[in-house]
Amino acid sequence: MSEYAIGDIQGCYDALQQVLDKVGFSPSRDRLWVAGDLINRGPESLKTLRYIANLGTSAEVVLGNHDLHLLAVAMADHKTKRKDTLDSILTAPDRDQLLDWLRQQKLCVYDPKRDLFMAHAGLPHIWTVAQAGTHAREVEQVIRGPQAAEYFAGMYGNQPAAWHSGLSGMDRWRVITNYFTRMRFISPDGALELTAKESVDTAPAGFAPWFDYARDDSTRVVFGHWAALEGHTGHKRFIGLDTGCVWGGALTLMDLDSEEITCCDC
Repeated sequence: MSEYAIGDIQGCYDALQQVLDKVGFSPSRDRLWVAGDLINRGPESLKTLRYIANLGTSAEVVLGNHDLHLLAVAMADHKTKRKDTLDSILTAPDRDQLLDWLRQQKLCVYDPKRDLFMAHAGLPHIWTVAQAGTHAREVEQVIRGPQAAEYFAGMYGNQPAAWHSGLSGMDRWRVITNYFTRMRFISPDGALELTAKESVDTAPAGFAPWFDYARDDSTRVVFGHWAALEGHTGHKRFIGLDTGCVWGGALTLMDLDSEEITCCDC
């Protein structure tokens, strides 16, 4: 049995199959950790979503911002964007089953045996792994429960910019969501800067990439979301797997134990 993590697929189904074929992936034997953004912007979002959902327990999935966007469109009447490729899912006969499956997925996962953490955007230095898990479970219960429509109606936004324990309701849910699915640059006190999206050299004054801050643990962190990094963080323990497949880059797969990288040009 092998376990692999894969970066942002974003509906690039053919590339997904090609990179899985390269390692001889078998759902009956292996497991695939998906670092979020399964769908959107690529040509085959529906086919990709069906494939990952059908993997069942052979997949470990965290939600990315594009996955949450699909749910917001479906559940809270948010408008699709010009470059979205979500219509095939929204009009599919199995739409409701697929959306229900997506709502059951997590914001982060942690494997204590490997001391390995995965979230779409990463792990902010202001939280321990245990704290991150607690905050993720709180929002996951909202997404799965009767307040889901309220959550998706108010999910978008950059405020509050920083976490503090006194937050409640939508402000609390939103900032937790932003750390897990949108974070790139962060300040020493934990404030997010969510408008800058390019390379680490473009950090706004007073901010740095989240992975440049010291942590008190030795946890490896696998993440996606930041294609401009091209997989380079400068830190061995922080592993960026979004290599911009949907933008003509590559789809990247990593063996969780050997850390061997396998890529498929897109």
